[in-house]
Amino acid sequence: MKTRVIFVGIGGATCSGKTTLAKHLRRILPNSVIVHQDDFAPPQELIPIHPVYGVQDWDRADGAIDWLRMVRSLDEVKRTGEIPPEHISHDHLNEQKDVPIEDAVYQKWKSHFERLDRQHREQGEEIKWVMVDGFLLYWHPGVVDKLDVRVFLRVPENVLKQRRHERHGYHTAVQSDPEGSLWRDPPHYWEQIVWPAYVEAHEGIVENGDVEHGKSNGKVPGLILLDGLELSMSDMVDRVCGFVGDASGHGGDSA
Repeated sequence: MKTRVIFVGIGGATCSGKTTLAKHLRRILPNSVIVHQDDFAPPQELIPIHPVYGVQDWDRADGAIDWLRMVRSLDEVKRTGEIPPEHISHDHLNEQKDVPIEDAVYQKWKSHFERLDRQHREQGEEIKWVMVDGFLLYWHPGVVDKLDVRVFLRVPENVLKQRRHERHGYHTAVQSDPEGSLWRDPPHYWEQIVWPAYVEAHEGIVENGDVEHGKSNGKVPGLILLDGLELSMSDMVDRVCGFVGDASGHGGDSA
């Protein structure tokens, strides 16, 4: 039986709801896994120091992710449909708020994709769904090019800031140190580091560089913009499942 791997990109700022959305999709889609971009952060001692503010900069795109390792890992997942056994995720260490969805939405799409899965198997093909979530998902061309579905969640800056403030911190675990340590934002870290880095990484993919309201400018082909305050989590799951279902008819590579 052939295996076809379909990558579903779920991008957005820190605290935008992207990981929550990815986890709902994992519950719905058969044969699905999540690859978290955070797991490709360099070891803490290699995180660059901001030249102006003198603190570690975990957010600027060029230094926040080990891009070569991430691209290689995605290549491996695309080829095999499996997350390499040596890959360790630290997502479970981070505090996450439960945002449920309507059962009717869950049941509708669960049944739909189970039926789709049976149809493909009858035709000699197994589909494996891989959600890739990340706060810098659309910065590196080598990552963007691998994604078959490209979703981008947007939430206003003031809401993101409040959500970030309400979190108790982030674990800095990496492959060589699976437990890591708890990172807490220094004073003014949001205004000085986090938000400017987010804008810098995403202003090139929207019209007029407006990361909060601008339409896609085509730099990321097929980018699906979802406004996180205008849509409930149920609405977002419903909408994304429609796009994901379309991707099963094309997109993805066979192994």
